[in-house]
Amino acid sequence: MNNFSNDVWVYIEQRDGKAADVSYELLSKGRKLADSMGGTLKSVVLGHNVEHLAAETFKFGVDEAILVDNENLYQYRTMPYSRIFSSLVNEHHPRIVLFGATITGRDLAPRIASNTKSGLTADCTDLQISDVTYLKKEYKDLLLQIRPAFGGNIIATIITPDNPTQMATVREGVMEKHLSESPRQVKISRVEYVPDPVDELIQIIEQHREENKVDIKSAPIIVSGGYGVGSKENFRMLHELAKLLGGEIAGSRAAVDAGFINHERQVGQTGVTVRPKLYIAVGISGAIQHRAGMQESQKIIAINTDPDAPIFGISHYGIVGDAAEVIPRFIEAFKNKLK
Repeated sequence: MNNFSNDVWVYIEQRDGKAADVSYELLSKGRKLADSMGGTLKSVVLGHNVEHLAAETFKFGVDEAILVDNENLYQYRTMPYSRIFSSLVNEHHPRIVLFGATITGRDLAPRIASNTKSGLTADCTDLQISDVTYLKKEYKDLLLQIRPAFGGNIIATIITPDNPTQMATVREGVMEKHLSESPRQVKISRVEYVPDPVDELIQIIEQHREENKVDIKSAPIIVSGGYGVGSKENFRMLHELAKLLGGEIAGSRAAVDAGFINHERQVGQTGVTVRPKLYIAVGISGAIQHRAGMQESQKIIAINTDPDAPIFGISHYGIVGDAAEVIPRFIEAFKNKLK
């Protein structure tokens, strides 16, 4: 058994003073992990004029916020952010550090892990705390870092038993965000920003950003099509059904690769993770990569010509049939119901 700390840290990714949703999702999960170890949950906020964000994190069960606030940190830059965060990890040795698997998180986490000689697992779909026996040694309260591997054909459980700090990145939507029922009193620990010449090696000259116009993550109803729909023209039926239900259209990776639908509407391991009230899967076989992105839906209706399709294993209602026949019937039934 090792004498590591039992702190869980979550990096709060922010832009223009607004936190990324994935950071709050990780706080909710971090609270559960900290409780499992009898530990504390801390948020780590870097930026300028972001004290309000540090205070905001307490709504999600944080025990303490670590704040580094300086005008030189207004925009995310690799060198100062990784340098400061690495210094904090080396000084305090948190047991677990979580990052969103965003462009920023994927840039930042590996640098900190390398600098601090910490374990790091990318794109986790679940995180758990467990006692583990490994090579005849007992390890208490290890982080089980669970993710698909080998193209999603297996689920791997990864441990880093000999590293004081275990790090993981998690994609947006994988963990459920919820406010704490008993938020702690706000306690912000301010860390002074100390400049370093290395920070100026890379500077931001210009930034061009296009906001995502599609938000299927928050849609209550999703009609999703797979390669089995057959063509982009056949997808028009799904568009009509989604519009009729007041929902959003989505697709599997196979449908995206076939050009039936745009990538920003892809649901699955390499797309978006969704939890709608109703998910209608049309012509989707249900490979593990897709199921990872929608299996938490409250109700799942699956339509497929193959009675043995894996999607039927997680659906609440299954229809074996051709989408070209079934979907028009759906549309007609809903039109009559909504009259």
